[in-house]
Order: sequence, then structure tokens, then C-alpha cells
Amino acid sequence: MTTHDNKEDGHGLARRRDLAEFLRAVRARVAPASVGLPAGGRRRTPGLRREEVAQLAGISVTWYTWMEQGREISVSPAVLARLASVLQLTRAERHYLFDLAESTDPEPPKDDETRLPTGLDACVQSIVAPAYILDRCWNVLARNPAMLDLFDGWPDRDPQPNLLRYIFLDEAARHLVSDWDTRAQRVIAEFRADVAAYADDAPVQALVDELMDSSPLFAQGWTRRAVVEREGGLRVFNHPQHGELRFQQFTFRLAIRPDCKLVMLPRES
Repeated sequence: MTTHDNKEDGHGLARRRDLAEFLRAVRARVAPASVGLPAGGRRRTPGLRREEVAQLAGISVTWYTWMEQGREISVSPAVLARLASVLQLTRAERHYLFDLAESTDPEPPKDDETRLPTGLDACVQSIVAPAYILDRCWNVLARNPAMLDLFDGWPDRDPQPNLLRYIFLDEAARHLVSDWDTRAQRVIAEFRADVAAYADDAPVQALVDELMDSSPLFAQGWTRRAVVEREGGLRVFNHPQHGELRFQQFTFRLAIRPDCKLVMLPRES
């Protein structure tokens, strides 16, 4: 066995141990009455019994016991989602559960898609470089004056600014974005990777359907199913007033809104 394999085994063992300890800890705090069970006689330990968790989650007691013992078993996302509900996990705890299980949440908690947490807009306004926040559909939820200037008045001229609609349906984007054809193809692959966890999300699907109908280039690129990371790097713009502008793009996922990202474009030095 190679050293690399040993490292992977060690990582897997630690992850399963953490998952087991986490399940035991959260099970102990759930009051039987809170899930519709009678408190019943005397309990040796606080919280729910393993048998009760298994019954409520619709899995076998043996299977759940193995999870709490840290055994190497495969657990489906649907089962993890039911366990998260039974164990009354908070948003952060649910995210932690799926991370430990190395699984994708089939029912990620929904955010208010039209509003940002208090203070985020002010943070964006304080950034000197062009900056903006995109949600899962790449709607622009916040932008600063530098971004407005860079995009020559967009998104303020759009009542519902969306970066994908701008790139594929606004003629101005073809002139502003240098090497537009290449960038547009990459954007499609970036968006596909970005929304993998939201494939069944109605607003995401509606946006994809709209662009498939409205943009032949998007339709062609989307059917290729190419996937790349939104890695940033050099971005060149042909600004109608300022000429050629060169920036380095950096994208940050927001901890308080995991479905959103902050994009910053400092000038290339």
C-alpha cells in the first residue's frame, strides 16, 4: 500500500470518527417530546435512543448503529437529509453533516434570494476596486460605483440585473468583454459547475430554459456539459470611454450566504 493510500485511509477514519461523535452528540440533545415521542419511563441517557432515530429516519437500527460506530459504510444523501431533520440540525450543523459524509445535500436550506444580510451591501460599497455580489442564478444583488463604471452603466439600467443575461443577451457585452466568444463559452462551463448543487432549483432551471431559448450560443455551450472552476485570472475590457482596461478577477464564497459569491476586479499592476 502506498503512502498516499495510507493518508487517504487516515483521512477517512478521522472523518468517520468525527461523524460518529457528532451524531451521538446531537442525538443526546433531542427531547423525545419534540419529535412526537412519549418521554417514557427512565432513560439511561438523555435524548433519543438509537432505535428511535433509526425508526424516525426510516433506516435499520443496525445501519444507524454502524454510523455511530464510525464504520465504513455508504449512506445516501436522502438518508442524511432525513437524519438532519430528525436530529433537528441547525443550518451550520446540517452543512457539517454533509461535509463529514462527503455528500451533497439534496435539499439545501433556502435563503431569501432577494435580500442580503445586513451590512453586506455597505461592505461592497467600501471596496475600491470594481466589486459585486452574485446569487446562485448570478443575479447581481449588490455592486459598487467602480463596477457600475466598468460595465458602462449596467446593471443600473436593468431592472433585474443578471450577469448571464447581460453576457448572452445584451449587445453591449460583446463590445465590452474582450475575446467575448471565448469568455462566453467559459462562463457557461463555470455556471454549470457553480449550480451543480442547485440543479433542481426552480429559478436556476427557469434561467437556463430562458437562455436556451434566447441564445443559440448558450444553448450550444450548455449541451456540451463542459465544467470548469470559476478560477478568476486576467479579465480584459474594451471600455467605450476608458479604452482597454485590464483586471485580475478574484471570487470569494460568502460564509453567511453560501449560495452567493463576492467578485472583485482589482486593476492589473
